Amino acid sequence: MSRKVRVKKQSNAKRTSVKSLVKVPFENGFQFYTDIGNYTGITATNLNEFAAMLQTIPIESVTFHFQRKDFQRWIKDTVKDTELAGQINRIKQGMPAEDLRKEILSTVKQANA
Repeated sequence: MSRKVRVKKQSNAKRTSVKSLVKVPFENGFQFYTDIGNYTGITATNLNEFAAMLQTIPIESVTFHFQRKDFQRWIKDTVKDTELAGQINRIKQGMPAEDLRKEILSTVKQANA
């Protein structure tokens, strides 16, 4: 008598972040500035919006927030994605601004793929 054993296939899919879909209240959204007191009028309330807006915000906003670690802090403390915050934190300072934008965007998109 032969017994068949079924083995459940495990998914090799990347970590799909439900956090990318979680929308925070507008007042807790990421507000993009180009300098202290210079709000761009752009706010992201989830990681999908954040990624979309990151593509078009002024480059000064990217460098301003990255140097201050604002992106990492918002993602860790508000979105509650410590892994993604850590990945962004590991991006090297000092690269050309547009390369920095691309690197942050790529990191966010990979985490939410």
